[in-house]
Amino acid sequence: MPRAEKLWITVLALLTSIAPLATDMYLPALPHVVDDLGTTASGVQLTLTAFLVGLAVGQLVIGPLSDARGRRPLLLIGASVCTLAGVAVAFAPSIEFMVGARFVQGFAGAAGIVLARAVIVDRTSGRRTAQLFTLMMAINGVAPVVAPLIGSGLVESIGWRGIFGVLAGLAVLMVVGVLVAVPESLPVERRRSGGLRRTAADIASVLRRGPYLAWTLVLGLSFSTMFAYISGSSFVLQDVLGLSTTGYAAAFAANAGGLVLASLLGARWDADPRLKATIGVAVLVTAAAALLVVVTLAGAPTWPVLALLFLTVASLGLIMGNATALATNHVRDVAGTGSALLGALQFGLGAAVSPLVGSSAAAMAVVMLATAGLAVIALLTARRLDPADAVTTPAAAVV
Repeated sequence: MPRAEKLWITVLALLTSIAPLATDMYLPALPHVVDDLGTTASGVQLTLTAFLVGLAVGQLVIGPLSDARGRRPLLLIGASVCTLAGVAVAFAPSIEFMVGARFVQGFAGAAGIVLARAVIVDRTSGRRTAQLFTLMMAINGVAPVVAPLIGSGLVESIGWRGIFGVLAGLAVLMVVGVLVAVPESLPVERRRSGGLRRTAADIASVLRRGPYLAWTLVLGLSFSTMFAYISGSSFVLQDVLGLSTTGYAAAFAANAGGLVLASLLGARWDADPRLKATIGVAVLVTAAAALLVVVTLAGAPTWPVLALLFLTVASLGLIMGNATALATNHVRDVAGTGSALLGALQFGLGAAVSPLVGSSAAAMAVVMLATAGLAVIALLTARRLDPADAVTTPAAAVV
């Protein structure tokens, strides 16, 4: 891979890392936020929900807008506002203010997520798209590996507020990365005019594409399974399993490392993306079912629970990049809008499951199995609606 392309992909991965960084870095500090702001576990989990709702809504606005205005200006604006929102969270005087600022942070951060996908679709095609999505996930997967480790160290020295100051600094790096390495990928002649009426028509067109919707649901439901784990992990691993803050961070990082490893192996495996996604979903639902059994019938023994959580998270390495490529393959004419709806559903479902988990291991396992089971149904539907996988046809990248 040429050096310029490596830099380009790395910057896009950094842009999409806002989601794992802004969630995982402060997970070890959630009990501290509860004490500092005088709230509850469910109250502080609303800050996760607000952030994810912001990501979902932001993508719905920014994605279609980029089809008309281009990708690069919106990337720069989004990263800049995300910086300011991170500073606001760091100085939050109450849980209510924090929830609002987290929504803004998510809304602005959505630009990096939705437009990074759109840029890849703009500049690549065929199996190359699936490989780059998976490779970007592997690079991006470093974020959940290091984020809790960094967070557990920072919370003892600079507190949870300092963590959000660090996140604001990372958003500044995103601005610099776009300026240096991400040129405009949507030429003026390919932009779509027509205002709100055209946007509504594009959204309606995308929603009528069955294979796109099915693969998008595979992605969203699988991500929800992982997010049920993410939102409950701090309480379950520390309060139920008895891990220390450092032990929790190490376990969380190990699981994220499994995601990175699976993503790297998936990127190197030159196979039908549908096959790789199918294997990933099969592992996901099997691990989630086994987790529910050991939590409810065996008293949540530490090592079996940790092993099953590792398998659950690692399976996403085979699902997310391939499901994303398979879905976006059907919306190349409106890549921004298609990426927006995909991301909105992904993070909207994640936001919906977060408050359901609470601090119970059993509740976390039930939610994980329910979403994984629905992902199986979505996968079977996707394979029926999209039997001829166009993504497997090799095509030269146009980067």
